[in-house]
Amino acid sequence: MRKFDTKVQYLKYKVLREVARQAWNDKLLTGFMDIPKIIVPGKEPTMRCCVYKERAILSERVKIAMGGDHTNPNVIEVIDIACDECPMGGYEVTDACRGCLAHRCEDVCRRGAITFDHQQKAHIDKTKCVECGACAKVCPYSAIANHKRPCENACKVKAISMTETKAASIDQDKCIACGACVYQCPWGAITDKSFILNVIDFIQKSEDNTKYKVYAVVAPSISSQFTYAKLGQVVAGIKKLGFFTVVEAALGADMVASAEAEELAEKGFLTSSCCPAFVDYIHKNFPTMVPHISHNLSPMATISKYLKENDPGCKVICIGPCTAKKAEFQKPEVAPWIDSVITFEELQALFDSRDIDITSLPEDVLDNASYFGRIFARSGGLADAVAQGLKEKGLDESFALNAISCDGIEQCRMALLKASKNVLPNNFIEGMACVGGCIGGAGCLTHGEKNKAEVDKYGREAYEKTIGDALSMLKLTGGFVPNAQKAEENA
Repeated sequence: MRKFDTKVQYLKYKVLREVARQAWNDKLLTGFMDIPKIIVPGKEPTMRCCVYKERAILSERVKIAMGGDHTNPNVIEVIDIACDECPMGGYEVTDACRGCLAHRCEDVCRRGAITFDHQQKAHIDKTKCVECGACAKVCPYSAIANHKRPCENACKVKAISMTETKAASIDQDKCIACGACVYQCPWGAITDKSFILNVIDFIQKSEDNTKYKVYAVVAPSISSQFTYAKLGQVVAGIKKLGFFTVVEAALGADMVASAEAEELAEKGFLTSSCCPAFVDYIHKNFPTMVPHISHNLSPMATISKYLKENDPGCKVICIGPCTAKKAEFQKPEVAPWIDSVITFEELQALFDSRDIDITSLPEDVLDNASYFGRIFARSGGLADAVAQGLKEKGLDESFALNAISCDGIEQCRMALLKASKNVLPNNFIEGMACVGGCIGGAGCLTHGEKNKAEVDKYGREAYEKTIGDALSMLKLTGGFVPNAQKAEENA
């Protein structure tokens, strides 16, 4: 069974795997230059014009896998020499133009950018065109096409432009690190920095969890990933890497849902704080809405804070589908609680760097959270959980929830625009920057509608059926019941 959606992801994984393998063996400082030759051992190119360019690009990928450019605050980086194969045309007139009499394209263009040749075929003057697209909308033959680069089409916050050398450039003041451009770039020229070396270092220095414990906090969207194995085998694989135990970020979601329900009932209107890309989008595009963002930390940060407070000195590594989480954990309000973040792509690379075949492992147990905490992974789940939080606290009788679940940044923009003008009928905005929610994150191994069904199935399998049950268990034990013990008690 395929582990990745695309060959671009597979190439990225191979680089990460080799970097990790060298690091585990303490050979990275001397061996990192050999990684491009390991991946492309022959003299014939497999992806580019020549093997030398291919290896030069791979060398840049190795640098990003080792942490990237430390002078660049963004977790998303462009590999300039890999970004040269996309069309640059913008709006162009195709051969479908019939040279018609109507000339609607000319009439609608306010810049006078449309001209006609002796056959009455339209042409666009690029020195006048502002890429508004009005001409394309009115052409009866659909003869005007928009040849934007895939990264530009993917970026809904318009953070991508082109440099003089025709490479993509990311505007740090607009980018929200959602990773849409990373997943959509057909050449893998835009990618996210990796902190995989930090994770290996934490594990190695923990001395088998005797010096300090290393916790893995996994996002609930893990239930839709690693489709070639069972979830219990993935949990066992994480422990085999050297983690002390595996904790669900979904338990943090239970905590957030409970607290956010109270905050919403008190204030009357909120936007969610769970998706860091959505929160960043509000700060950069709707600053007047910032006071309405929930004051709760994200589920990942909330459960990590709990771990740090109950086990001072421990290290917390968060594993999920999100590139924006790599930016979130570096923020001052989150940095004390999380030591590093990696994606599911990087977790797969870690498994294979240690030659861990998770399909051969016995199943371990992952159960810390409720159904409602687990469904945070898909669009609409957060709103459902807040509704449950209101119900369990008896607040639903005095406060009527009217939530809107925004699936993707474009829907978020429309809801925030209405809210900023006081015309939004809803009192709670669930904002998810990725279409589908976290299951559509750039760091996922697989994407698709099937993932939503897997998340819901995973939610139904939770031992704790309500938010209160999950939080009561946590309070009762003063920490986490070991997963194996919990499975035995529920057998």
